[in-house]
Amino acid sequence: MPHQVLVIVGSLRKESFSLKIANALAKAAPASLKLNVATLHGLSFFNQDLEANPPADWVAFRDKIKASDAVIFVTPEYNRSVSGVLRNAIDVASRPSGQSAFLGKPVGIVGNSPGPLGGVSAAMELKRSLPGITGPILGQPEIYLTHVGNSFNEKGEVTSESFGKVLQQYVEAFAAFVDRQKKGAAA
Repeated sequence: MPHQVLVIVGSLRKESFSLKIANALAKAAPASLKLNVATLHGLSFFNQDLEANPPADWVAFRDKIKASDAVIFVTPEYNRSVSGVLRNAIDVASRPSGQSAFLGKPVGIVGNSPGPLGGVSAAMELKRSLPGITGPILGQPEIYLTHVGNSFNEKGEVTSESFGKVLQQYVEAFAAFVDRQKKGAAA
């Protein structure tokens, strides 16, 4: 049975590159992984005052994560960091303190940008803020996708062979990483 991986898209834009990348990763995934793409539409703002009786959308989002074996964040870069909607989602899922829905889940990070830096700052921000609330984070290979606007057609399909190859290599490395983590946890 394949490992269930929740792919969290860090952008709300209908035609976002992050969503296109997430969908392309799902198509490229080996048989050992089933990637389930999740957008953050409808996830309300985190407010600790609501924690005693969390909104239904928080509970549903946390449950999606808990039902997954692993998580991949596909993040655009906004002002040298992650988007506000992704930061909010992490806050919602990681609370209450000590009860993060991400705990123990192997994590992958895919940074992307239509510019030349490929979301490096956003990915580094995630690598800085996720330890302690998630499981292990895949360190190698790192993936920072540049000039992503040139890599898809109007249907959202990958048009660049080299871009598709990078996505394929990453998702295969992530599959091996998840398998190692799950085998290690079972030992």
